[in-house]
Amino acid sequence: MYLEKMLQSQGFGSRKHCQQLIKSGAVCIDQDIMQNPKQKLNLENLVFEVYGKHYQYRENVYIALNKPAGYECSHQATHHFSVFDLFDDVLLNRGLQCVGRLDQDTTGLLLLTDDGQFLQALTHPKKHVGKVYRMQTIDPISAEQIEQLEQGVELRNEQGTFAATDVQQLATCELQMTIHQGVYHQVKRMLAAVGNKVEQLHRVQIGALECPELKEGEWIYLTPEQIALARTRETI
Repeated sequence: MYLEKMLQSQGFGSRKHCQQLIKSGAVCIDQDIMQNPKQKLNLENLVFEVYGKHYQYRENVYIALNKPAGYECSHQATHHFSVFDLFDDVLLNRGLQCVGRLDQDTTGLLLLTDDGQFLQALTHPKKHVGKVYRMQTIDPISAEQIEQLEQGVELRNEQGTFAATDVQQLATCELQMTIHQGVYHQVKRMLAAVGNKVEQLHRVQIGALECPELKEGEWIYLTPEQIALARTRETI
């Protein structure tokens, strides 16, 4: 791949802008200043610099974010911050998208990618990838409510019933459960359907991928092993 094309694929702007970056001496590989936009590159394990900042070539990006409260999963947030405010323009130029959504007040594991097939594999209803949520409830959780959640509840304006699996009561007002769908406000509506209310909601796992040890607002690139875990339908 030509140097200019590589930079464009990594989110550094239009082809013309990438040519200008190269000709200005802003791009280095192995400490050598690159000045030929048509320089052919071996992309395997390629590391390069732009204005002194190091980058690794990535055909696609797969990101795990520990989403903070008060952020919307939208490029054009209306009432709160956008999760995309947490990323620089280079990543955003790649067409970064959320893999599913979390409500603005929900925290925890959120995946983002520019790989449409990966996004589809995790969000299509037929894939049934499990998602694990931990929540604080307003009222104490009863055995009857847990049984109702496991058997399935009806949600207004939705077809069929919605059941949780691996329901665990962690404390009087703390619950963890797995869902395999992803309809609007599903967890909150399921708890409301059994006569309770979610006070705080945190996603801890997608597929077999647990939320990495990250502070709220921090993110990492996923390894190939972590990507495979996220694709796993069943939680572990």
